[in-house]
Amino acid sequence: MKKILILGGGTGGTIVANRLAHRLRPEDAAIEVVSDSPLHYYQPAQLYIPFGEEDPRKIARSERKLLNPKVHLRTETVSEWLPEKQTLRTAKGEHLSYDYLVIATGSVPCPEAVEGFVAGADHFYTPDAAYRLYHKLSEFEGGRLVVGVGGIPYKCPVAPLEFTFLAEAFLSHKGVRSKTEIVYTFPLNDVFQIPSVVPVVRALFERRSIRAETFFNLESVDAEKQIVKSLEGTELPFDILVMTPPHKGATFLRGHPMADNDGWVKTDRNTLHVSGLPNVWALGDTTDLPISKAGSTAHFEAPVIAEQIEAAITRQEPSPGKATYNGHVTCFIDAGYGKATILDFDYAHPPAVHEPDDFRHLQKVALNKLYWYLVPTAVI
Repeated sequence: MKKILILGGGTGGTIVANRLAHRLRPEDAAIEVVSDSPLHYYQPAQLYIPFGEEDPRKIARSERKLLNPKVHLRTETVSEWLPEKQTLRTAKGEHLSYDYLVIATGSVPCPEAVEGFVAGADHFYTPDAAYRLYHKLSEFEGGRLVVGVGGIPYKCPVAPLEFTFLAEAFLSHKGVRSKTEIVYTFPLNDVFQIPSVVPVVRALFERRSIRAETFFNLESVDAEKQIVKSLEGTELPFDILVMTPPHKGATFLRGHPMADNDGWVKTDRNTLHVSGLPNVWALGDTTDLPISKAGSTAHFEAPVIAEQIEAAITRQEPSPGKATYNGHVTCFIDAGYGKATILDFDYAHPPAVHEPDDFRHLQKVALNKLYWYLVPTAVI
């Protein structure tokens, strides 16, 4: 019997586990998910907590209940990976061996990596942080709101834009928009890294009087003076600063020979194999691939990995076209005021972006509600 270890109980790891459990017999393989939390968080919901539209206590569910009964769940923190021995070591000192390994450990927001960030800036990348921001926005009566990106790559590239649009709508409904200046900062030479998205975002910014400050690479935050500084020398005073913190891979992957210093795993863009290891794969935020670190990325990558593992165990050829990842990503941009647009693209085709509308917003709302029943359970 082969042993399949899946590191991470998020979207990608859960889908891989459930797809394999559906398609492999128990006598063929033992499937185990290793996660540092017994809970599975629907992270896109964190965006709505600061506006009182989501309850931070209701955006997580039991990982055990989402997994097929044939999958074993181990709640442990991995501290070391020894690929030459096909072994993992946990924080408790246990050694876990494997025949096949899937790394889906996600990304970690690291606000402590920037001087003054923890004391002076807010973000919405954890439920607790998002809830603290909810209290600040609820009490906000006007001033300068600065929203920005503190480093690339980061989780869910469109999320800071969505927050900006939702904040503008929230402040309008609250009646303090006329007393508020909104500034959006971005590290590159425009407001987003995909050129075809820029015109729609720029048009929305102009329509809603949102100022863009580009080439703003975050250097430090002065909480006492309420000033955020860039490496380029720009200083922006603020009343509320909402900055996407730098992100890194799992701690045990940072500086690992199979990853870079920030923990992004060296991954083949089509097979999703970890470099030089035919029995190890990576997916989702964990990889070093030049695509979005988003749940939909993991959603489309997971079947590719499951197909390859199933074929290896059953000694059959993988189904044509199902064992190769083409870079497919789909994500919505909530533009506020009950409207949204969608980005759908892959390695070869950039997204064609349309004006936000009601229908796409309904699609996004539906996905948020149906996620638990359709996505991690591998129904779709």
